[in-house]
Amino acid sequence: MNPTMTRLPEEEHPNKAFGWAARDSYGVLSPFKFSRRATGEKDVAFKVLYCGICHSDLHMAKNEWGTSIYPLVPGHEIAGEVTEVGSKVQKFKVGDRVGVGCLVGSCRSCDSCKDNLENYCPKMVLTYGAKYYDGTITYGGYSDTMVADEHFIVRIPDNMPLDAAAPLLCAGITVYSPLRYYELDRPGLHIGVVGLGGLGHVAVKFAKAMGVKVTVISTSPNKKKEALENLGADSFLVSRDQDQLQGAIGTLDGIIDTVSAQHPVLPLLALLKSHGKLVLLGAPEKPLELPVFPLIQGRKVIGGSLIGGMKETQEMIDFAAKHDVKPDIEVIAMDYVNTAMERLLKADVKYRFVIDIGNTLKIHS
Repeated sequence: MNPTMTRLPEEEHPNKAFGWAARDSYGVLSPFKFSRRATGEKDVAFKVLYCGICHSDLHMAKNEWGTSIYPLVPGHEIAGEVTEVGSKVQKFKVGDRVGVGCLVGSCRSCDSCKDNLENYCPKMVLTYGAKYYDGTITYGGYSDTMVADEHFIVRIPDNMPLDAAAPLLCAGITVYSPLRYYELDRPGLHIGVVGLGGLGHVAVKFAKAMGVKVTVISTSPNKKKEALENLGADSFLVSRDQDQLQGAIGTLDGIIDTVSAQHPVLPLLALLKSHGKLVLLGAPEKPLELPVFPLIQGRKVIGGSLIGGMKETQEMIDFAAKHDVKPDIEVIAMDYVNTAMERLLKADVKYRFVIDIGNTLKIHS
């Protein structure tokens, strides 16, 4: 029998760590003692100061995707300050401002890895709830410390506040990557953003910073003022209003769809010009219906995208700092996390919760 299987989480590794974990599929988080591995020669260890709450943290805490391993420490929008670097680390030094996003490992040798697309590596290791190379389970950023190979560490520019930087490491790269890859980043283009939540509001900001005209498409008419006045969108469509949709047929070069709930794609395809692209970022539980006629009648494309590789993640956060793209956040204390999860379920947040780990994570004896 593997000896690590019988050890307590706090005895697996030499460095003591503390965070909040879900113990079962009820998904309730509570204080949890565990341990982090010693800083290897290519590792960077850092003190976690902020961690964003991503919608996937909620799914994972409740085992809604059937892959969760308990105890589960969520968090993959992690920002902090370097406390130790391994002897062969070249890019970082103690005191640097850094972050970790959704992944902490990949094979580094497959075609995806060679193309700086570690996010599509079949052996990608997720930041939490996954098995690391040493056989132990990865724990996320709802915790006091983090350690990762320097390849998976992002440098946070000095003019980007750490609390705002955190959500960019998942929500930010998730919308930035498809804008770039599907060439929807060119000034003069007109794109739609479906869903104005954690991802959608950042998509609007990035697209505007790229010089693109943006229409927000939402089921909630009450988000119109917010979209136009606060986020800088050019126009707003209520997705359930047939007259509004009718008036916008064939006007968009592309659509970034951030919605994870069941929703029809037919009305969205109608909004696209010929050669338009509908990019899906949300993951509805049941398959969406795919009408083929609108695709073949305009040589339209439906595609998908998942986060981004490390090189592009660094590029994204540098771009965000240069163009002052910051997510709208609500900073909360660690012991508010369960309430925040309940509010997230009801979409009651503008637009991203960020946990102030540095000031509010207290060790309970």
